[in-house]
Amino acid sequence: MGQILTSLPKTVTAGFVLAALSFALYFVLQGFHLDTNFWAFVFRWLHVIFGVMWIGLLWYFNFVQMPSMPKIPDEQKPAISKVIAPRALFWFRWAAMFTIITGLVLAHLNDYLLQAYSLGLYEYAPRHLAIGIGMWLATIMWFNVWFVIWPNQKKALGIVTVEAAEKAKAARMAMLFSRTNTMLSIPMLFAMVATQNIY
Repeated sequence: MGQILTSLPKTVTAGFVLAALSFALYFVLQGFHLDTNFWAFVFRWLHVIFGVMWIGLLWYFNFVQMPSMPKIPDEQKPAISKVIAPRALFWFRWAAMFTIITGLVLAHLNDYLLQAYSLGLYEYAPRHLAIGIGMWLATIMWFNVWFVIWPNQKKALGIVTVEAAEKAKAARMAMLFSRTNTMLSIPMLFAMVATQNIY
């Protein structure tokens, strides 16, 4: 067990193996059909996994890393800006991408993509409005990650070389949009959960 838990790739692989065993047990007991419901279930599960990683890293940046940076001695800050932050931002932006992709596939499989993005105007149902609000907030957040936060973080972290004034401006812009996403994540999660209880 120690060999599995001391390696992140092995730990994650073991997690997926346990999930596959859970799938197998469930489908042996309940029956197995490779229909739309099955694929909607799989994409909902993947959507939740990627979403937890995305929002978890967003909240890590806002609740842990940014408030801690002023307390870290200057000689230790490169460990964050050169090692930890770039790696965290890699997982952050790709988790955002796969959260959006799996969410869109899930909405398509459940046949509410157009209804949700039109906020129920195309075919009204309260749940289309709720999930639509959540989807629009998530789409805005995804856009912020890829087209505002990441380009500015590259400048702020020195991945892209810029003048000191532009670096400071980029750091502030990345922070403001990261805080915007933190703010939007709260009603977005509310809308996603509310959808499960509205008909």
